[in-house]
Amino acid sequence: MSIKIYKPTTPGRRGMTALNYRELLSGHKPTKALIGGFKRGVGRNNQGRITVRHKGGGHKRAYRMVDFRYDKKNIPAKISSIEYDPYRSAFIGLAVYADGERRYTVLPQKVAVGDTFIVSETAPIKPANRLPLGKLPVGTFIYNIEIKPGSGARLVRSAGNYAEIVAQDAGYTHLKMPSTEVRRVIATAWASVGEVSNEEHRLVNVGKAGRTRWMGVRPTVRGTAMNPVDHPHGGGEGRQGRGRRRAVSMWGKPTGKGQKSRRPKKYSNVFIVTRRKVGKRR
Repeated sequence: MSIKIYKPTTPGRRGMTALNYRELLSGHKPTKALIGGFKRGVGRNNQGRITVRHKGGGHKRAYRMVDFRYDKKNIPAKISSIEYDPYRSAFIGLAVYADGERRYTVLPQKVAVGDTFIVSETAPIKPANRLPLGKLPVGTFIYNIEIKPGSGARLVRSAGNYAEIVAQDAGYTHLKMPSTEVRRVIATAWASVGEVSNEEHRLVNVGKAGRTRWMGVRPTVRGTAMNPVDHPHGGGEGRQGRGRRRAVSMWGKPTGKGQKSRRPKKYSNVFIVTRRKVGKRR
């Protein structure tokens, strides 16, 4: 394991852990041509009003331009470095294509500096190679999955995640997603073979509130600690139950506790084969 455990020199340090990046990364600096500035929305809309709570602050970051389209087909690429990306939990690698072009790509597990991959309909089924879903056998683990052909990778991109191909049927591929949902995706869409790198990301204990502020996450106040005017769970003398059958959000919509919150007419409902399992059943 590459988890670093800190000595309890202060109350915040007690129990705090981090990833030992010296063991996991190749030590290369970011490629200047592939980084740039990026203004984070910090939860505000174009009028400057908060539309997503609990976002803001955090350390300054340089944005790495990661390739999710993979439009260089049938040209082999070599991984020349394994690098950290502050905008995602997975590690990224600098892919140097045979024609000399360099692009950043999200790396899978068990890929080292010097390994090669290719985006091709005839590529062998090995980690990092990219093929159409219809060309992959049942049981293959995949990541960086397109929803429509040519749209770029949309699904399964964060650390340690993977989807499993469970069936090929009538031009569609059935995928078991990390959420346990089984979903149909058209078989001509592309995906990469393997599981996303940095699987130990979920084991990190942040340790103190200040470290989440460095990450750009602002505090969350419980609804039950608010007044009735501010939240449906608020009010009451002392500690109170929520006073209603279902937990709801600030706007009265069902939330948490395994409740269904998906829109009844969502466009992708026709592609859902089995809904995700929630709560204790999962």
